[in-house]
Formats: sequence, structure tokens, C-alpha cells
Amino acid sequence: MATASSQHLLDDLINNGQQQQDQKEFLSSLETVFLTIFLSVIIIMTVFGNLLVMVALCKDRHLRKKKTNYFIVSLAFADLLVALVVMPFAAIELTTGQWYFGEIFCLVRTSLDVLLTTASILHLCCIALDRYYAICCQPLVYRHKMTPARVGVMLSGCWFIPTLISFLPIMQSWNAIGIEDIIEERRTLMGGSNDTSCVFLVNRPYALICSAVAFYVPLALMVLAYQRIYVTAMIHVRQIETLQRAGSAPVTGSDPVVTVRSSTSSDPLDHYRLKTAIRSLHSEQVHGRHSRMRIETKAAKTLAVIMGCFCLCWAPFFITNVVDPFIHYSVPWQLWTAWLWLGYINSGLNPFLYAFLNRAFRRAFLVILCCGDERYTRQGSFSRGHIHRPCSAPSVNGTSMALR
Repeated sequence: MATASSQHLLDDLINNGQQQQDQKEFLSSLETVFLTIFLSVIIIMTVFGNLLVMVALCKDRHLRKKKTNYFIVSLAFADLLVALVVMPFAAIELTTGQWYFGEIFCLVRTSLDVLLTTASILHLCCIALDRYYAICCQPLVYRHKMTPARVGVMLSGCWFIPTLISFLPIMQSWNAIGIEDIIEERRTLMGGSNDTSCVFLVNRPYALICSAVAFYVPLALMVLAYQRIYVTAMIHVRQIETLQRAGSAPVTGSDPVVTVRSSTSSDPLDHYRLKTAIRSLHSEQVHGRHSRMRIETKAAKTLAVIMGCFCLCWAPFFITNVVDPFIHYSVPWQLWTAWLWLGYINSGLNPFLYAFLNRAFRRAFLVILCCGDERYTRQGSFSRGHIHRPCSAPSVNGTSMALR
């Protein structure tokens, strides 16, 4: 009887253990499914959004008029490549826990990751410099600084400089000098070989140089540029408000029919038309200055928000990248993975920031998504109608407020 009871208890323990094991496997499978869906949505939205930006720049002639947008379409191309050639392989490795593509492609994937990440922030740095010259300098200075040839050189630099800190040192394994034993130990802990695990660690010199070139130096330049843009924009807004008040005061309290009559006039109607035309022209000039400054300031704010999102997404990664070599590579791989994917998510954020913060891109997106609906094409890309009137580009203290 005791033997039967012991056997029954043993069977219950085995069954409970098997149930717990099945439950853990089910939860693990469920987590993998949700993780796969989440990562797939990120990749699809990143591809769709950046393709939409590139198509909008190609189809909308108003967007092509601004030199800034050449940097934006190049940035969208870099983010599109992140979604196509970097994120899918990282997602497969994360969901399966193993690298299936060999040691050489591991180095290629890592090099592309570093290259495209660095290219993205360098593009944002060039955008900030372009906005700085457009808003803070005189028109002739802007045209001299941002010639088509110089824009081409800057775009080339956005792609060439990242190559120097990605493919060149990584394919030559300069990043692993002095830490070969640590890398082998990490591979052993992961239970894989060179072909089944993709371990990427960097020594202290590479961590400092790469992080400075890819993040900290461009970030400092962008902060300085946007600080100057903000100060200049606020000065211009105050000046335009002063001009607007001064320009509206003389005409608000008088009757135009009475004020135009004089002894030298042979036709009072001519005086009325002249007075009305002068007042209308003055009003349009003041309104034009205000509208153009508002558009320039809104564009600068939009780009500043894009830059801010980039910094929030990538700052944790680059801070960890610098700190980890100095604390004996003790940062958990889960934290590395979280910071890395937070950075990848930024590649899908920019198109949606354009849609919500920039009327020109929002209208271009609506035209594309609505298959060229005339309700949006008639309105143009930058205004509700009055900016299409021919008028000269006004300036405040020598700084042009016209759209570029």
C-alpha cells in the first residue's frame, strides 16, 4: 500500500514537472511570436515610411526646390537600407538566439550597421548646418555656402566618412585588438562558434573614436547650430511683430475715400485706387514676411524635433558603447539589444515626424496615398494660396526670409 502511494506521488510530481515544462515552453513560444510580430511591424513601417519620403521628394517639385530636402531624401535612403539589410538579420538572431549566416556576413552586417547609423546622424548634422546658413546668414552668404557642388560634397562626405570607421577597421579586426580573449570567452558563454554566433565587441580606442565621429562631435555641431537658429528666429519674430504693428496703425483709423481727396486731383477715383493699392501692397508685404518667417521657423523646429528624437534613441547606445570597455564589458547583452533596437526604431520615426510636423510633407504624403487627389494637388505644397503670388523675397536686417 505504501509502495503504491509512493508511486502515485512520484507520478504526480513527474506530471506536475512536465506541465510546468510545457507551460514554460508555451510562454517562451508565445513571447517569440509576439516579439516576431513586434519586430516585423517595426521593419515594415520603417520601409514604408522612408519609401514614402523618397517618392514624395521625387513627385513634388516644390519639395525639390529646397536644398535641405536633398539631405532628407539621402537620409531616408540610409534609413531604408537599415530596414532592408540590417534589421531583418538582427531580428532573426534575436528571435532564434542563433546566427545562421556565417562569420564573414556577421562582419559585413556589423559594418553596414555602423556605416548607416553614422550616415544618418551626419545627414542630420548637414541639415542643421543648411538651416543655420538659411536662417542666420544673408541670402548671398547662403547661396555662396550652399552651392549645388558643395551640397554634393557634403552628401558624399555623409557616406564616405562612415566607411572609414565601419568597413575599414571592422573587416581588418582593428576593433578587436587587445580583446581577442574576451571575444572568445563571450562566444563560449553563448555556446557557439565563429559561424553560429555574431559577437561584436570593441576596444577602448575604437569605442572612443567611433563614438566621437558618429555621435558626439556631430551632436555638438547640431546643438550649436540650432541654438543660433532659435535665437535668430526669436529676433526676427519680434522685428516682424514690430513692423506689423507700425504698418497697420496708419490705415486702421481713416476712411480711404476721405483721405484721398485733394485740390490737385482731377479724379478722386484714381486717388482711391492708388491708396487702396498701396495699402494692399503694404499689407501683403508684412503678411508675406510673417508667413515666410513662420515657415522657416517651423521647418527649423521640425528638424530640431527630428534631431532630438535621434539623440534620445541613440544616446543610450553610444553612452553604453563608451562606458562598456572601461567596466570590463559587464553590460548585459539584453541591455545592449534594447539600446540597439531603440536606435533602429529611430529609422522609422523620421517619416512620421515629417507627416505630423511639416505641412509640405504632409500634403505630399496625402497626394501619394490618395492617388493624386486634386483636393491636395490644387493647394500646392507650401501654402494655402497667397505665397504663390509673385513678390520679392523680403529681408529683416539683411537676412532673407524667402523659401529656399
